[in-house]
Amino acid sequence: MVANVFVVGLDENNAELLHRLPGAEDYRFHALLDVDEVRIGYTDFRHCLARARHLLDSFDGPIDAVTGYWDFPVTSLVPVLCERYGLPSTSLESIVKCEHKYWSRLEQAGVADTCPRFGLVDLHADPPRLPEGLDYPVWLKPVKSASSKLAYRVRHDRELAEAVTEIRAGIGTVGGPFDAVLERVSLPPEVARAGARACLAEEAVSGAQVTVEGYRHHHEPHVYGVVDSVCYPGTSSFLRYQYPSTLPEEAVRRVSEVAKALVVRLGLRSTTFDIEFFVDTATNRVWVLEVNPRLSQSHARLFEAVDGVSNLHCMVSLALGRDPRMPYREGPAAVAAKWFLRRFTDGIVRRVPSPTEIAAVERDLGGVCVVLTTEKGARLSEQYARDSYSYELADIHVLANSERELHDKYERCVSALRFEIDDV
Repeated sequence: MVANVFVVGLDENNAELLHRLPGAEDYRFHALLDVDEVRIGYTDFRHCLARARHLLDSFDGPIDAVTGYWDFPVTSLVPVLCERYGLPSTSLESIVKCEHKYWSRLEQAGVADTCPRFGLVDLHADPPRLPEGLDYPVWLKPVKSASSKLAYRVRHDRELAEAVTEIRAGIGTVGGPFDAVLERVSLPPEVARAGARACLAEEAVSGAQVTVEGYRHHHEPHVYGVVDSVCYPGTSSFLRYQYPSTLPEEAVRRVSEVAKALVVRLGLRSTTFDIEFFVDTATNRVWVLEVNPRLSQSHARLFEAVDGVSNLHCMVSLALGRDPRMPYREGPAAVAAKWFLRRFTDGIVRRVPSPTEIAAVERDLGGVCVVLTTEKGARLSEQYARDSYSYELADIHVLANSERELHDKYERCVSALRFEIDDV
């Protein structure tokens, strides 16, 4: 019998990958809410929940699974919907323990010595001050955000004041909808006092940045891959995600063990996870950057290329109550990367590569997939795909048999893609 799988915010690119999963003929994937309806910063949680319930209640057939791969509000909608329809999912409380950055840090502090120093910043103090025990440099960020928006690296008092001004002005965009989720969970007193519109300061740590991906089915957590996150030199903006990781084997083992301990501590079950780390490769010291109670859809093509099946297989299997079994190194490529083509100054886009031009580049290079993240007429500072310091123009997925080939294909691809952007 074909299983009806509802995917919250299903988009075209991931729908293509879902239909390439093994046994995809046994699934019927349904888009539950449009991707634009669930973009963080542009949504109302209660409205999305009511609309999703209406769509599911109106469906003429069995509802076999509800799942999703986007950040809030999707991560919070899924467990609420699964509870209503009696479907496998982790609890909403475990999701919020990950997504409320202050609560997450409080939990992380109980797992080994891997949590940077942290504390709350009073957004209304004049002048603003760092929490006791913290020194510059620090990262300042809302307790709930996404895609590194409103996250600032602060080196002195003037930058602290500037960052606080920006965060104070924008924190309600995400904090408001997240308030509706916190109302559904029993919060520790210190988290309840902080609420959804608080600001967190974290010790600025550094090292090789990696993401550990895995899942927990029933009791035992499993890690199925470690991905390198490489930044543009001298910045905190990602240049590429690369799989497999180039970390030494001992470092991979260390971050994998810490990740599994965190998943158990946070109470995540029947879900995928991706946990970001900094690793000092000289000392093997590990720092937890962030815990995400979902897979990274940005890594999906990487796993498909190298292991033969995308990580979406784990997401779908768990949503159906099944134990995922990921293949290992059975894909067509030895290495794969998702590159982020960025610009670091604002501008108005006058020209983007045409579909014909993109198809020609993909055909000529082979093993390349280009996805534009901007459009003609857009002002870069107003578009969705951005962090606090850069503006994304395109995602470029590259498959290769060596790291040298990986870099060569990317450079040739960028040279062939013609953007025209006016400075502002």
